[in-house]
This record gives sequence, structure tokens and C-alpha cells, in this order.
Amino acid sequence: MHPNNSYKLKTILFVLLMLILFVINVSLGSVDIPLKSVFSSLLGYGESKESWDYIIINYRLPKAITAILVGSGLAISGLLMQTLFRNPLAGPYVLGISSGASLGVAMLILGSSIIGGSFQVLAQSQFLISLAASAGSFLVLFAVMLVSKQVKNTMSILIIGLMFSSLTSAIISVLAYFSSAENLQQFMFWGFGSLGNLTWTEVLIFTCLYLLASILILPVIKSLNSLLLGENYAKSIGINIRQTKNLILIATSLLTGVITAFAGPIAFIGLAAPHMTKLILNTSEHKQIIPAAALLGANIMLISDTVAQLPNSEYTLPINAITTMFGAPIVIWLLLRKKKMVL
Repeated sequence: MHPNNSYKLKTILFVLLMLILFVINVSLGSVDIPLKSVFSSLLGYGESKESWDYIIINYRLPKAITAILVGSGLAISGLLMQTLFRNPLAGPYVLGISSGASLGVAMLILGSSIIGGSFQVLAQSQFLISLAASAGSFLVLFAVMLVSKQVKNTMSILIIGLMFSSLTSAIISVLAYFSSAENLQQFMFWGFGSLGNLTWTEVLIFTCLYLLASILILPVIKSLNSLLLGENYAKSIGINIRQTKNLILIATSLLTGVITAFAGPIAFIGLAAPHMTKLILNTSEHKQIIPAAALLGANIMLISDTVAQLPNSEYTLPINAITTMFGAPIVIWLLLRKKKMVL
């Protein structure tokens, strides 16, 4: 089969799988709803119970859409970071953006425990928690971008990101030491990650920021293949390294920041999905890998969320636990299979 036809076939299969997983995700949950009623609600027939319609439209549907946005966004971010740093173990959180979001949430939740009073009430607001996470992530982004102007080596940016992560973790530890057990538990639950807390307004904001980041990626797609061969080669064929690097950093930070703000820190999807995509497609062409990685990341997230919500049970497992159990063995398997993981 011609390579291009093979890619098209695999992409179509990814899309079909996503549609099937989407319906399964929406149809399963703590309340048992017949598949026929799920389709009636999704297609607007109005033949199912009013309570079932409410659950599907206002809870399950936003959650499934969030899963697609989170999974695809992390997969794209991870791929961009692995290409930029030419490091197969780089993920979407290497710049410290997730740590910045965690710091913002910690200052709201754990800080309210120290200050007390009306701040305790503010810490319960999902919107304010998302706002605090966004502020923290963009503060770290600004700091990383500011420092990156002073260094020419790409690996130095990676080290700077790790240092920002360490610094924010230290501040969070101090805040945790002085906070109450109740606030510590709330912060810990936020760290587990969650897809089911978003309203339609928040999903719309999420989608708009996701699309903005995607638009920023478009001009650098051609440059990504060249970066795999090194910055010197990229410069020799006329690529503006500084502009390309800045666009990649901003787009990745925007995606990672908004995902962490709305869904919490989600582990391993951004690390595992790009490698799985390259393995399935057997190519390093980013025009093909980026959309395929986005689809695969969305599929993995839908599967993880379906498992996490324990169908027909009132309990929901932490989404981070499921993605880690899914992603970690894949990375280990890839390391053992290839001996040395390559880009």
C-alpha cells in the first residue's frame, strides 16, 4: 500500500475509534442510561427522560468534549517539546508551566487556610481555581520567555524550566506546612485531575484557547522536521530559529496552561501518545504526526476517563492514576523495545 494511503487509512480509523469511544464515554456513568436514550439526547429527539437529558447534556457531554481537548492538547504539546529539545523523554510539563498552575492553585487554596475569613469561601469556587491556575501558569511562562532571551542553548531553557518547577514545589511545600488538613485535601484532590467539573461556558473558553494555540502551531509545522536534524541544519536552510522557538514555547505553554487550569495536571498522555503515534505511522513527518497524535491522545483520554468513572458505580477514580497506569508501561515498553528511544 502507498504510504500516503496507509496514513489516510490509519487516520480514518483513529477518527472512527474516537467517535465510538465518545459515544461509549457519554453512555456510561453512575446512572444507567440506555444507549437509545443517549442517541435521542445527543441528536435532540427529546424521547428520553428529562433527568437523563440533563445528565447527558450538562454533565457527560461537556466531560467527553473536555477529554478530547485535554488528550489531544497534551499529545501535541508533548510532541512539540520532544522535537524542540530533541529529547524523547520531554513532555508538556518540562517548562514548569504545570508547576506554575499548581502554585497558583496552592496560593488560593492553601493560602486561604493561612489567611482565613472570607478567603476560605473563595477557595471553593471552581472558576477562581481555574483563574488562579491560569495566572500561575502564565507567570511561569513569562519568566521562562524572559530568561530564554538571555540564553542561546535550547537545553538551557529545559534546565531553567526544571528549576522553576523546583522553586514552585518548594513554595507549595511551605504553604502546605501551614495549611489545614481540609485545604490540603482539597489541593490534593485538584492534583488528581478531573474532567467533569466544567460548565458549557468554561468548555467554550477552553476550546477558544485551544484553537488559538493550534493556530500558533501552524506556521512552525514545516520547521519541526528540520529541528530534528539540529538547529545548525535548520539555520542553514533559512529557518528563523528564534521565532520558531518562541512560537513553539508560547503554543505549548498556552495548551498546557489551559489544560492544567481546567482539568488539573494530567500525567503521561503527553509523553506516551507522541511515541505511540510515531510507532503506528512509522514516520517523522510532522504534518502527519501532529493530527494523528492529537487523535490518539484524545482516544487515550476517552478510554482513561471511561475506566476512571467506574460505569454503574457512584465512585470515580482519580484520572491521573489511570493515565499513569496506562502511560508508564508504554514508555517502559518503548525503551525496552528500541533499547534507545529515538525521535
